[in-house]
Amino acid sequence: MRRTPRAIAVRLTVPLRRWARRWRRSMQARVVTTVLFVGVATVLVLGAFVVAQIRDGLIETRVDRILLESARDATSAQQGVDASVAATPGDLQALLRSVYTSLLNVGGDSRGLVVLQAQDNDSDLILTTGASDVALPTVVTAEMRQAMADGVTQPWQYTTWPGQDTAAVVVGEPLRLRDAGDYELYFVYSLADEQQTLALIQQVLLFGGAVLISLVLLQAWFVTLQAVRPVRQAARVASRLADGLLSERMTVRGADEMATLATTFNEMAESLQRQITRMEDLSRVQRRFVSDVSHELRTPLTTIRMASDILYDAREDFPAQVARSAELLSTQIDRFELLLSDLLEMSRIDAGAAQLEFELTDLADVVADEVDAIRPVAEDQGVRIELWVGSGRHQASMDRPRVGRIIRNLLSNAVEHAQGGPVDVGVASTSRGVAVVVRDYGLGLTHTQVERVFDRFWRADPARARTMGGTGLGLSIAREDALLHGGRLEAWGSPGEGAAFRLSLPRTSRGLGQQPVLALAMRHEEFEALGDGTPRAAGPTPGDGIGRREDA
Repeated sequence: MRRTPRAIAVRLTVPLRRWARRWRRSMQARVVTTVLFVGVATVLVLGAFVVAQIRDGLIETRVDRILLESARDATSAQQGVDASVAATPGDLQALLRSVYTSLLNVGGDSRGLVVLQAQDNDSDLILTTGASDVALPTVVTAEMRQAMADGVTQPWQYTTWPGQDTAAVVVGEPLRLRDAGDYELYFVYSLADEQQTLALIQQVLLFGGAVLISLVLLQAWFVTLQAVRPVRQAARVASRLADGLLSERMTVRGADEMATLATTFNEMAESLQRQITRMEDLSRVQRRFVSDVSHELRTPLTTIRMASDILYDAREDFPAQVARSAELLSTQIDRFELLLSDLLEMSRIDAGAAQLEFELTDLADVVADEVDAIRPVAEDQGVRIELWVGSGRHQASMDRPRVGRIIRNLLSNAVEHAQGGPVDVGVASTSRGVAVVVRDYGLGLTHTQVERVFDRFWRADPARARTMGGTGLGLSIAREDALLHGGRLEAWGSPGEGAAFRLSLPRTSRGLGQQPVLALAMRHEEFEALGDGTPRAAGPTPGDGIGRREDA
């Protein structure tokens, strides 16, 4: 299958992302990487400086020798020409060839010769190095010839040996022939030996730099490892302590700073273990006390309930004040029984003794039953409840009584704070989970109140009297029941615009601990009350799979 450029780019970026993730998470990797970059940069800068200094030294020394050698050979050649008695053109040409041959033999393989006619010389005698070196005259530039014409002493410049990628130096010297005029004698010296020497030095420096960087990396690796290993051990021990393994301790080695860190960490862990154990013992005593008190209160409460029922049934025979007292007594006993029941439930949850019986249940049916149960109470307070159910089946594995209690608490809280306004209830689901949202348009919640709404015995408005006999534990128990199912219970709202509570549950009990992602939101801007009292879904609409359940 042919890969697209985008697929190739993604495939190439995966290792880079993996390396970047590891680099961010590992202090040792960051230190070694930093040392690598700094070391490479240092070696490159230092190597470039050293190579430049060596190159300049080699070239300057070589040029000085070239200038001395060319001056010496030019003087020797001029002396030979001056001592010659050649006068005819043939003899002069033979003399020039003899001088050229002798200079070429003295210079060796690293030097070539070029003899050119002077610019103002009308002689026909022009001699070059021969057919095998016909390219050598091309290295003589117009600037060099002009310098010779201007009488510059021993002009020279860098060039390249013809046909080779080798640096060279060309030096100009004057040569005067009797009866033939002035000629230009050019010495071309190859710098191949210097180039080879410089290449060898570069290879040695490169190898030495690589070895040095490798040694520095190894040192940085082992040094950082000595510092990181105790930190990693501390992280592992801290993670185990967070998981509840309070007996975990760090190993203390030596007497350096890391040993001091390990000792201090162990002392901190021991202190935390003592404090946590003390708090667990205190919490256990408190739970036991609440459980024992609740159980012990049930016996006298049963007797009081029996006496209260007798008085309540006979209240019509009592004077008005006594009858009212009997009604208040019955109501408060009901609330007392509910409070005892909630306290016992909280003690079981805190002790981890809560047991759930999962069964496949349709959440919409549970919600509909709870809405039907609370509707008469809501109508007495002038609150209209509307139920919206998404299309499809909303089945999930749940403990139906507990989920029903969650929804009952949410509905009671919404009716309590609706202030006569409507209450919208929505049910929706995805392939991973199901959710129900209860939305009212009453008092609302501030950001601070949202953070505390699930605290035990906390009330948003302590001065406001309850009308439905709540105990202050309903939302706390609801959240604990949601967590027992592996779900979430969330709240949000705005002052004066109402509040919303969303219960999210996984589809199966095997999904405990997973957070189902649901599209159902039902925030205050998504559900509004129309003038005719018909609920409207500004977000989820019937066309989006959310419909209205009639006669719910």
